[in-house]
Amino acid sequence: MKVQNVCVLGSTGSIGESTLDVIARHPDRYRVYALSAYSRIDKLVSQAVVTGARVVVVPDDAARQCFRDLWPAAPAAPEVRVGAQALADTAADTEVTAVMAAIVGTAGLPAALAAARAGKRVLLANKEALVAAGGLFMQAVREHGAELLPIDSEHNAIFQCLPADEDRARAPQRPARGVRRLLLTASGGPFRTVALEALHDVTPDQACAHPNWSMGRKISVDSATMLNKGLEVIEAHWLFSMAPDSIQVLIHPQSLVHSMVEYEDGSILAQLGQPDMRTPIAYGLGFPERIPSGVGLFDLARLRHLDFEQPDLERFPCLALAFDALRAGQSSCISLNAANEVAVERFLTGRIRYTEISHIIGDCLERMDALHCAAPANLEDVLEQDHHARAVAAELCMLRA
Repeated sequence: MKVQNVCVLGSTGSIGESTLDVIARHPDRYRVYALSAYSRIDKLVSQAVVTGARVVVVPDDAARQCFRDLWPAAPAAPEVRVGAQALADTAADTEVTAVMAAIVGTAGLPAALAAARAGKRVLLANKEALVAAGGLFMQAVREHGAELLPIDSEHNAIFQCLPADEDRARAPQRPARGVRRLLLTASGGPFRTVALEALHDVTPDQACAHPNWSMGRKISVDSATMLNKGLEVIEAHWLFSMAPDSIQVLIHPQSLVHSMVEYEDGSILAQLGQPDMRTPIAYGLGFPERIPSGVGLFDLARLRHLDFEQPDLERFPCLALAFDALRAGQSSCISLNAANEVAVERFLTGRIRYTEISHIIGDCLERMDALHCAAPANLEDVLEQDHHARAVAAELCMLRA
């Protein structure tokens, strides 16, 4: 069996750490070739020591010096590469077999796209690659023979429930045969039953206290607002070539049914499992085989009930905004994501209230829509529209401060 070289982009985040855990369980199958981190350089050093990574990528010269200062006397240090271009080059490195794209935000888009253009197996945990550049990204996968394995638990679940065909990873241009509807499940986050009038005063720590999953702060806030689920709807549109009206979101507080596929004959296939990201990561690494992930047995006998309900769009206005953006086109999706990143950062640093996140996103979408931006033709167009939308969102945040 040929050993696969894996590049983990965003290795110090929760997805990155779970990926390294799965890889460590299969030393005969996988080797860590490259790691990247933005700020947790001490963690990057310890990961590089343990995995024997040959390459690490850091954002700037200060981070490179920090890495070198923290490196122990032995073993020999890996090659340290610097900057966004180095990140993209590493993802496309000829030595790399598979790329875990787990950098949060549009910062991860160029490297993920570079991996697709290099024909790699792309384990996609970065939502923005499809939200901001879905058409460009899927075209790159098709044209360069890349494999695309979704790692988000919901999309991975859908992928597993589709008809068994190894070509599923080759960017379909039409819905899978016989599929009528995709059912994306959502936990509802920490505020599913909180009184609406109380949302105005929630704190960042409360918004980050997810009831089922352990995630970074930004994605935890996205889960609380359900903007995260809106981004997943956009992703599902691109990944599975499904129209917006054929994608439904259901609140499922237990987070045990990760998503479902409904077929034309009325059958619904669901993928169940513990809320542990090592399951979809192991599926993506091993596809089409199934490999041990380290996740324990799922005790079905202990389940008393599985609950499902329609999302309340008054409670979760960001979800409605995401559907609107998807129907409006790629430029609106870019604006949606950019405005959300700006607004969430302002909320986490105490400069706006939780309930203002959706207002800033909605106002930004209106302003950007008035400009009648053309659909992006390349990555530069995507980044330019993203930059413009961020500036608009920042201005809107200042008006509310």
